[in-house]
Amino acid sequence: MEQLLVGVKDACQALSLGRTKIFGLLATGHLQRVKIGRRTLITKESVERLAGVSS
Repeated sequence: MEQLLVGVKDACQALSLGRTKIFGLLATGHLQRVKIGRRTLITKESVERLAGVSS
């Protein structure tokens, strides 16, 4: 099964951005988050959309 959600650390690496910028993009709605307990996960689709990658 394909991975649908990535952690903040993985999103930072994929986009070559820091945590502060990632959380800023989450706040503005450029990235979509899913909260599971205390964990923040980011949809892989929103990461790819921001990076301009077609899947």
